[in-house]
Amino acid sequence: MILSNKAKNISPSLTLAITAKVKEMRKNGIDVIGFGAGEPDFNTPKNIQLAAIKAMEEGYTKYTAASGIIELKKAIANKFKKDNNLTYDVSQIIISNGAKQCINDVFQAILNPQDEVIISSPYWVTYPELVKLSDGVPVIITTEEKNSFKFTINDLEKAVTAKTKVIILNSPNNPTGTVYSKEEIEKIAEFAKKHDLLIISDEIYEKLIYGDFKHFSIASISEDSFKRTIVINGMSKTYAMTGWRVGYAASGNTEIIKLMSNVQGHTTANPNSIAQYASVEALTGDQSSVEFMISKFKERRNYMVNKINSIENVSCTRPEGAFYVMMNISKLIGKTINGKTINGSIDFAESLLEDNKVAVVPGDAFGVSEYVRLSYATSMENIEEGLERIHNFVNKIY
Repeated sequence: MILSNKAKNISPSLTLAITAKVKEMRKNGIDVIGFGAGEPDFNTPKNIQLAAIKAMEEGYTKYTAASGIIELKKAIANKFKKDNNLTYDVSQIIISNGAKQCINDVFQAILNPQDEVIISSPYWVTYPELVKLSDGVPVIITTEEKNSFKFTINDLEKAVTAKTKVIILNSPNNPTGTVYSKEEIEKIAEFAKKHDLLIISDEIYEKLIYGDFKHFSIASISEDSFKRTIVINGMSKTYAMTGWRVGYAASGNTEIIKLMSNVQGHTTANPNSIAQYASVEALTGDQSSVEFMISKFKERRNYMVNKINSIENVSCTRPEGAFYVMMNISKLIGKTINGKTINGSIDFAESLLEDNKVAVVPGDAFGVSEYVRLSYATSMENIEEGLERIHNFVNKIY
C-alpha cells in the first residue's frame, strides 16, 4: 500500500518526544530531571478553573460556532486594544484548538503549492512542518548568537524571491528568548511592504518578558502592516492553560480569517466550549497569577544563565522573553564521553539522558546542531539539581 508522501516527509516533534520520554522514565521509577517541557509548571489559576465549572453547570457544553464564541472574541478584541493598541472587529478574529492550529489554518488559507515562507533559525519545531503540509516551501535564515539570534533586513533581502509569500516573526522567540525591538520590527514591516509579503506574527509568549524589554506587535506599526499581518496568540503560556487548547488569531484582512474559519469548520470545527468560557475569565479576570509566574520565571532564568556560564566549555546568552535558554555546546563537539563521540546536539542530549538522567531538547529540532534548549518552566529545585548534573556530565567529556 502506498501511503502519503507528504505525511512521510513530516518530522516528528522532538520536543513532544522528549517530554513523553521523561514521563515514561519517571513512571518506571527513574529519577530524571526534565528541561524539555514547553509549558508552565504552575497549575491553571483557580478563577479560571471555577469559570470552567460554572460553564459546565450552566450547560455551555454544546457545539459553538466553528470560529469560536462571540464572548471570547470580544474579550480578545479588548485585550488587543488595551495591550497592543490594535482595533479588531470580531469578524477579524478566530479561536482555535491552540495557537498551533491557528498557524496551520493560516497556511491552509494563504499558501499555494511552492509558495515560500521565510523562517529564521533557531525556529519553533513546527513551523517548517506546517508549511510543508500546506504544500509550501520553508526558506530558512540562519541567525547567529552574536546578533542575539535575530535576522536582519540584509538576511531577508538575500532570502526573498519571486515565490516568497510570507515572513514568520516570533517575538518573544521560542527557543532563543529573543525579543525584537520596536525599531527592528519597523524595518521588518517596511521590508514586507516593499516586497508585498504577508506576515505571521507569533506572539504566544507576549507577556513573558523580563527586564526593560517591551513587546511590540508588528500589526500596530502602520495601517499597511495591520492589513498584511496575522497575529497568533493563545492562552497556553500566559495563563498556564496548555491542556485547555485555546489559541486565537487576528488579521486586518477579514478574508483571511474567513478562509481560516472555513478550513477549521471542515477539520476540527469549534474549540472546546468549556475552555472558551474559561478563557473569557482568564482575559478579563484577575491577572495577579500572571505577574506571579513572571517573577518566578525571571528568578529561575537568572539562576540558570549564571550557572551555565560558570560551567567550562558551555555558555549561553541571557534570554529576554519566553522561558528557554539555548546552551552553546560547540566546544564539546568532536570530544568523547564513555567512548562515544559527540557529533552534535542529538549525541549530547542522548548521552546526558543516559548517563546523568537529564533531558534537554537537541538544537537539531530547531535547525541548529551546536545548541541544546533548556526550559526553566520547572521548579528551582529541579533547576539546581539538573544543572549540577549537567556540570558533572560536561566535566567528564574530553
